[in-house]
Amino acid sequence: MSDIVNQVRATAQAARKAYLVLAGAETAAKNAALLRLAELLAEHRADIMRANAEDVAAAREAELSAALLDRLALSEAAMDAMISGLHQVAALPDPVGQMDGFTTRPSGIQVGKMRVPLGVIGMIYEARPNVTVEAASLCLKSGNACILRGGSEAICCNRAIAQLITRALRESGLPESAVQLIDTTDRAAVGEMLKLNEFIDVIIPRGGKGLVARVSEEARMPVIKHLDGVCHVYIDLDADADKACQIALNAKTSRYGTCNTMETLLVHRNRAAELLPRLAEAYREKGVELRGCGDTRALLGSADVLPASEDDWYAEYLAPVLAVKVVDDMEAAIAHINHYGSHHTDSIVTESYTRARQFLRLVDSASVMVNASTRFADGFEYGLGAEIGISTDKIHARGPVGLEGLTGQKWVVLGNGEIRV
Repeated sequence: MSDIVNQVRATAQAARKAYLVLAGAETAAKNAALLRLAELLAEHRADIMRANAEDVAAAREAELSAALLDRLALSEAAMDAMISGLHQVAALPDPVGQMDGFTTRPSGIQVGKMRVPLGVIGMIYEARPNVTVEAASLCLKSGNACILRGGSEAICCNRAIAQLITRALRESGLPESAVQLIDTTDRAAVGEMLKLNEFIDVIIPRGGKGLVARVSEEARMPVIKHLDGVCHVYIDLDADADKACQIALNAKTSRYGTCNTMETLLVHRNRAAELLPRLAEAYREKGVELRGCGDTRALLGSADVLPASEDDWYAEYLAPVLAVKVVDDMEAAIAHINHYGSHHTDSIVTESYTRARQFLRLVDSASVMVNASTRFADGFEYGLGAEIGISTDKIHARGPVGLEGLTGQKWVVLGNGEIRV
């Protein structure tokens, strides 16, 4: 245990020193490191894919869940997205040092705010080797040092990527310890990270409920988190039928193991008879199991739809399972979402401008959409280049967390010899 304690503490101390350098680094140097990393990922694509294949094979042998396997496996498209994301982050404006909101006070001083890094960010995550690149790129560009503690199921791939990150930092003249991987699968490392509030300023957990709950309970520093992705699509009275079916099908079946996948479909009572049979057939073709309310089962047949329990309305399935409920109106849909949802992402399908505006205003979620699939709730799709996670918190950062979410603001006062009398 003492070896783990010493290793994690030394890593955190090195990260703190690196942050003090990185916070003042020029944008050009940070961009150079990002672009060099993109080159290295392209050059060593085969090595990374082989390392990922080792991880996936071990995960299959350990009989890990289908959802975790889905997150763990790197496709060629995922590799392309990581490389593209680095280019996007490099092209984004550097938020560090931006000043705004200045006003001149009666005393003559000018008062405004400057955007600054948060400091040292600890990232604790499961599966998803792409998070290693996304977290590194966003922390680097926003002037934060970061400590990465990936899950044991992705250790081979994370090690391969971390070596390239270190090389890119070194070749760009930035501290190698600005991005560090905790290179152990021992879970005790997580507990040690959560104690080091003297060196680590923020913790971001990205994984299942157990991980997020543990981090939220034990961390001695602020946590940016979300627990669940219980996302909804509500088909309104004034929905376009083709749009509704296209969105509801994509939101559920595009991918099953992501936090922005729809888990509950809500349909206005006056559109249910028209749209639910059409959707049920499409879901059946995709192998999606339906669990419905009494009205849904009466309409579609109890043999084809399992009865939904109270727990189903709270469920994040991360699987080809969908809860379906017929609701009386938009107000009932909003009440259901705000009660059972996880404040992640919810969408309305409607041609009514008035109801769309009401839905946007009243649904208490980090992302609220009109006539679009919940699968768009993603930092890359939002133009952030990448995301370090999706926050369902209400303070500081909410929704996909990109560069701005990894910075804070401090007050700046500009004077010309003024004194307070």
